Amino acid sequence: MNAIASCATALICAGIVVLSLSDAFAEPEGPVLQLEAKIPLGNVTGRIDHMAFDLTRHRLFIAELGNDTVSVVDLEAKKVVHRVGGFGEPQGVAYVQSSDSLYVANGGDGSVRVFRGAEYAPTGRIDLGADADNIRIDLPGNRLLVGYGNGGLASIDLHSNNKAGSFALKVHPESFQLDAGTRQIFVNLPNSRAITVVDAATGQQRANWPLTHGGNFPMALDAQRQRVLVVFRSPPKFAAFNWQTGELVSEADTCGDADDLFLDHKHQRIYITCGAGFIDVLKADDPKYSRLAKITTVAGARTGLFVGDMDRLFVAARAQSGQQAAVWIYRATP
Repeated sequence: MNAIASCATALICAGIVVLSLSDAFAEPEGPVLQLEAKIPLGNVTGRIDHMAFDLTRHRLFIAELGNDTVSVVDLEAKKVVHRVGGFGEPQGVAYVQSSDSLYVANGGDGSVRVFRGAEYAPTGRIDLGADADNIRIDLPGNRLLVGYGNGGLASIDLHSNNKAGSFALKVHPESFQLDAGTRQIFVNLPNSRAITVVDAATGQQRANWPLTHGGNFPMALDAQRQRVLVVFRSPPKFAAFNWQTGELVSEADTCGDADDLFLDHKHQRIYITCGAGFIDVLKADDPKYSRLAKITTVAGARTGLFVGDMDRLFVAARAQSGQQAAVWIYRATP
């Protein structure tokens, strides 16, 4: 082979390598989240917290913490069809389909209030003492779990709507998740820079994992890989932990001021909603959790809800700069 032919062959081979590397790290051809609609919430001011969903009526419940209200958004009509007022800093919301009941946890007075039916008639109130926050539904246990106070998880019986007991924690809990298979509760304790693992039946602490970063607010579980997924605010990092040992499996940079984190099992993606004005989309089936997309929203839009049955991610955008508060609806695409 002469020198010119050899050089041409080398360039062709180099080109193939470059193309292969380019293909390996290419962004998806289309957007992984397609913005479908922005539904205005009306005269709502201040911070917006968590959300819940009624799959039967296709209604979204939004805790409008700064407004002391909860909005009910009809997705088919694309408008607010009901608003419940008189709360004290509503933070966590949960909807139980079997009893057609809406539960609202209040940070201001520490109560959990209960509403029933399509008209959301008030039917009960459970006083926990202080700072009722995140809510999780434990259907096998026929109960609601609510983080509250200076360190506790309250258990509320879903039949009687009475407090059935509580589990003590060292400090106030933020996001926590229950694994139905192992009956473990994983709890973020940002004020002590730790994740604690609690036995769901007895409330006894099984493990405590000290953390090197701070601001561990959002959490999700990946049962398939037995991972606890957490996002930190200081510095803004995503991390995956082995849920048997607490060992750090992987860590990646992410957007700032995150408050919600979701695992999309169907598309094997992770969605992180950040108050810095972004949705970070990571690959759940990549050991390094590489980024698929970073989608611009607006500052302060840090809470959301992913409904896997609908392939929809809802993001709450608070009112600012003359713009009304709204819920932004994204469709997860293949």
